[in-house]
Amino acid sequence: MGQRINPLGFRLGTTQSHHSLWFAQPKNYSEDLQEDKKIRDCIKNYVQKNMKISSNVEGIARIEIQKRIDLIQVIVYMGFPKLLIEDKAGRIEELQMSVQKELNCVNRKLNIAIKRIANPYGHPNILAEFIAGQLKNRVSFRKAMKKAIELTEQAGTKGIQVQIAGRIDGKEIARVEWIREGRVPLQTIRAKIDYCSYPVRTIYGVLGIKIWIFVDEE
Repeated sequence: MGQRINPLGFRLGTTQSHHSLWFAQPKNYSEDLQEDKKIRDCIKNYVQKNMKISSNVEGIARIEIQKRIDLIQVIVYMGFPKLLIEDKAGRIEELQMSVQKELNCVNRKLNIAIKRIANPYGHPNILAEFIAGQLKNRVSFRKAMKKAIELTEQAGTKGIQVQIAGRIDGKEIARVEWIREGRVPLQTIRAKIDYCSYPVRTIYGVLGIKIWIFVDEE
């Protein structure tokens, strides 16, 4: 049987780096891990609440967390930072306050920075959000997949594979549909591949979207 592995974890140390950088003693490790999840969820929820964009794409590509003894540094990579940076200082401070309230960290400072990504549709998370929005509006899934592939080709990637699984178009029997454009060499460790899996709640049930994007070869 084929043993599938997450392409990001498979490439750690070669083309992929960690999204969380910190050191913890074994007994505190699980707490720190849950703390990371809380930070990420809190930021995503905040962005979702305060969205002023019509295409319901949050535009968060990834959230990197670096922890030191007295500081938590969070870098949010966004495709459309206009959402947060309209009245920049106030928004980010408000976000920091809400995350701090969630964590109730007393002796540590929290610092949130926002970085812009050059071509947002070259990132699987943003694409998945785009497809999810289309599926919620009952666009046919093939149309949504094709549109997503067009968007990535404009972003200048070498290949993309999109897979949607579940009760597609509300059919009784769940199935998996996928579409590939260009090359996606999952077995080549040199190849930098970006991947994400994203659940979508539609009225028929939950669909899963997986996206592999072949960025470039080192």
